[in-house]
Parts: sequence; C-alpha cells; structure tokens
Amino acid sequence: MENKKKFVKKYEWVGDVSSYKEPEANEHSVKYNEPDREYDSEYKPTKEDIETFPDLQNGPSSLIQGSPVEIQQVGIHNFRLPLRYKKKNGDSIELETKVTGTVSLEAHKKGINMSRIMRSFYEFKDDVFSIDKLGTVLASYKDKLKSFDAKVALKFSYPIIQPSLRSGLEGYQYYDVTLEGNLDKSGVLQKIIHFDFVYSSACPCSYELAEFARKYRNKATVSHSQRSVTRISIEFDELVWIEDLKEMCDKALHTETQVIVKREDEMAFAELNGSYLKFVEDAARLLYEQLSENKKVKDFRIICSHQESLHSHDAVSVILAPNSKFCADVPHELWSSLIHIS
Repeated sequence: MENKKKFVKKYEWVGDVSSYKEPEANEHSVKYNEPDREYDSEYKPTKEDIETFPDLQNGPSSLIQGSPVEIQQVGIHNFRLPLRYKKKNGDSIELETKVTGTVSLEAHKKGINMSRIMRSFYEFKDDVFSIDKLGTVLASYKDKLKSFDAKVALKFSYPIIQPSLRSGLEGYQYYDVTLEGNLDKSGVLQKIIHFDFVYSSACPCSYELAEFARKYRNKATVSHSQRSVTRISIEFDELVWIEDLKEMCDKALHTETQVIVKREDEMAFAELNGSYLKFVEDAARLLYEQLSENKKVKDFRIICSHQESLHSHDAVSVILAPNSKFCADVPHELWSSLIHIS
C-alpha cells in the first residue's frame, strides 16, 4: 500500500507545558491560526448579514442523511411557557404549560426551523387560550414551516375549588389536562381534550368478604380500596369545558379523592365508598354512560387504572365510543403515566 503523507500539527515543548514553540513549516506540518476567543458584545448582524449565515436545515435535499422519505411528525416537546386559559365562569387563569408542537416534513426537505414553532406561541402569549385558539396557532406555524399539517398539545394542571364533604372547608384540586389540536392539509381542525380524574375505588368482593368475616366470625375487618385514575379523551366540535368533564366524572364515580379533610369528612368518605363500590369494569361503564349521553362529545376513549392496595399490580380497563377512531391498544408507558405523584 502506498504511503500517504499526513499533515499534522506538531508542537515542540520547551520548559513547562504552558509554553511551546511551533516548528518551521514544512510538508509535514501546517500553520495553525488560533481563533479569536473574545466574545464580541458589540457585533450586531444586519438583516443582510443574517441572509448569508449557513442554514443547513433549509439546505438542499442532497444534504439529507438516510432515506429521503416523509417524516410524519417533527418538532419540539416540553417547551414551557405561561399561558392564560378561559374558565367556564368567564374568568381566565394563567398556568405553566408544557407544549408539544410538530409538523409533517416532505421527503425532499432536509428539516425544519424548530424555533418557528416556539415563536408562534410567543406571538399569542398574551391572548386567552382555548381549544379554538389552538387552530390560529397551528395555522400560523404550519404556514411558517410550509407544512401539510400541524399538531400541538398543551399540557397543564388545572385547579378547581373542591368543597369538603361535611365540614364546609374547601381547597384546590388539580387536574392534569392536555388540549390537543390537529390541523390537516385541508384546514380542518380536530379538537381533543385528555382529562385525568383521581378517585377511590372500594372493591365489592373485598367488602362482601370483610362483612362475612365480621358477621359470622366476629372479626374486625377492613375491605380494600385504593387511589384510582381515569383518563378520558374526548373529541368535540362545540366547546366542552374542563369543569364539565369534572362534573361528568363526579356524577359517574362519586368518590373523588379529597383535598381538606376533618373527621366528619373522613367518615363521609368511608360512607361514600361503601355506597359506591366498584370494580375497574364498573368504573369504565359508568363513565361510558355519562359521556355517551353528552351530545357535544363526538368520540371518546376511557382508560381506568385501579392501583391496587391488595395486589402488587394494577387493575385496568379501556372502553371506546361506538365506531371510535381512538386506539384501544394502550402502551405500557401510558399506563405508567396514570400513576399520580406529587
């Protein structure tokens, strides 16, 4: 094999390591120009200057690495900013919001400018947000990025005052909510809300066994119940308020976990659990009954997870609206996300 000459920088060290001298240039060495490492705080590029800057993301298709195919979604996840949301009573509330924003990418395009998605939100940051406002934001960054379609999800924790059961006290209950908007190439906006509701589920079987042991063997017993979570996802055209979803869950399940509890409230909660015993199958069907009766709900999916105090595993169920377009297959990661921690 023919030997090829390598041009490498060689230093000749003299004295301590902080000083050296360069060898004279020859065919085996090249001159090294040390860049200026002092930050230039005075440099303000003009618009014309910026036009000359390299922009690989908008480069030609020859720069594509891998297969030159369409990418269904590309964008940003967990970009955070405070946004204002309209409440059912007409007021508004500012909440920290985690944003996921994506667009489709055509096969011949190298990439997108991610910051344009974020800049689109900052253009509307002082507005009051609703699911319909998402359509305006989606249209904005879909146009900026010259994409066929665009998607966005806004995740936040929504506070609603909850009165105690008997003591007359009240406190804030927080609900995990995600507003999702999907704008297709025809300009049609699909509107979805995902809403988490945390409740107690007392096991009917455990209750009957405990009562049997108390009655026939005079044994003190405690039937098992556990913190449980439902995530209901609904598609709609006419606005469905977050407060409406909470009310539907309350009406279906009756045993929402409490915020401020005195002894009389704890007694009331025990009585509620005894009055509304339910398996995970029951919870799903009770919620189905409420959602199917609401004419504003076009489509829905109900996921329930009873995080067992008896077992080392959870009891789960999924139920869909008739002819639903939601997926009944729930991945492991989604089930895990239902475990609510502070």
